[in-house]
Amino acid sequence: MLYYFFDYLQREFDLIGAGVFQYISFRAGMAAVISLLITIMFGKKLINFLRKKQVGESVRDLGLEGQMEKKGTPTMGGLIILSGILVPVLLFAKLDNVYVILLIVATIWLGLIGFLDDYIKVFKKNKEGLAGRFKVVGQIGIGLIVGLTLYFHDDVVVREYSDTAVIENNEVIREYEDVKSTKTTVPFFKDNELDYDGIIPFGHDYTWIMYVLIVIFIITAVSNGANITDGIDGLAAGTSAIIGLTLAIFAYLSGRVDFSDYLNILHIPNLSEVVIFCTAFVGACCGFLWYNSYPAQVFMGDTGSLSLGGIIAVLALVVRKELMIPLLCGIFLIENMSVILQVSYFKYTKKKYGEGRRIFLMSPLHHHYQKKNLHESKIVTRFWIVGILLAILTLATLKLR
Repeated sequence: MLYYFFDYLQREFDLIGAGVFQYISFRAGMAAVISLLITIMFGKKLINFLRKKQVGESVRDLGLEGQMEKKGTPTMGGLIILSGILVPVLLFAKLDNVYVILLIVATIWLGLIGFLDDYIKVFKKNKEGLAGRFKVVGQIGIGLIVGLTLYFHDDVVVREYSDTAVIENNEVIREYEDVKSTKTTVPFFKDNELDYDGIIPFGHDYTWIMYVLIVIFIITAVSNGANITDGIDGLAAGTSAIIGLTLAIFAYLSGRVDFSDYLNILHIPNLSEVVIFCTAFVGACCGFLWYNSYPAQVFMGDTGSLSLGGIIAVLALVVRKELMIPLLCGIFLIENMSVILQVSYFKYTKKKYGEGRRIFLMSPLHHHYQKKNLHESKIVTRFWIVGILLAILTLATLKLR
């Protein structure tokens, strides 16, 4: 909104300083600052409100140290994160940008699913929350919206340059065309572009079906991965902030003609606006850590964790880095895999030997380390360090091919 307001002031009244809102870097920085302020200031009021309404977390006794002390800690704190994302984006981003609209829709959609789950748990006293099948239906729904929009919308294009060039004002300008494309980035390969359109051997008429199914799978997997990771104070929010900052860098580079040309990566017109969403996302996660770091004063609940994972998935799809998710979101992946391996191995050994055996002391993986008597804050810090290393390695794919 402010972008349009100051753009009007500059055009009509030539207001000094109004032109600064044309710069992505300024608006992205302001989005991060406002996001931090909103989450910190609004967070305290929301926590007090949740305590007043006795919206506390019900905790199952899993035999973990310090676990029962968290009983009654306010949950549904994901509302803090959602407000910290949406308000700065609405203020500073161009709201006619297809990528920004898609991210706003995904944030609200997944936030509502998570909120409904938390509401049932807290107010209906149903520990199971929203039935799993309804969560999956909701994730499939947003997957359909995202997949169909990215595939069919006319504004979702990539810029392809020709071998010919023209000279204007003593400058060599390469000719280009903005085209619909299903190309994405493959990490660590020299010719690091994969075109989904070339995967199906019997024709491209069915490519959109395959692409939408891939989008649904990615959104479901990453949102569930973030949900599982949200098990100890500060882990999901801190990990998400690291991932969000990495995706902001990718969005900035792919949205700039000069950097994308220099790095030989896909140039995606109008993608730079996504940087504003990313910085608001990072600011909201960091601001939430003000209250969620150990010992947590509030939990994000499914309202936050499902939204965080879904937003990260959509961001990766928008910047065409979805094949880097196993690397960039490695923490989510190992947390998810630890549960799958634990359950599968337990069922297999119970069937074969008559009693179930376990690979980990407890899953997800962070609970395994808690069982080994590592303090929560130490586990979280070490997971953050691993997340930073994975982010650096992901960024290195820009040159390592």
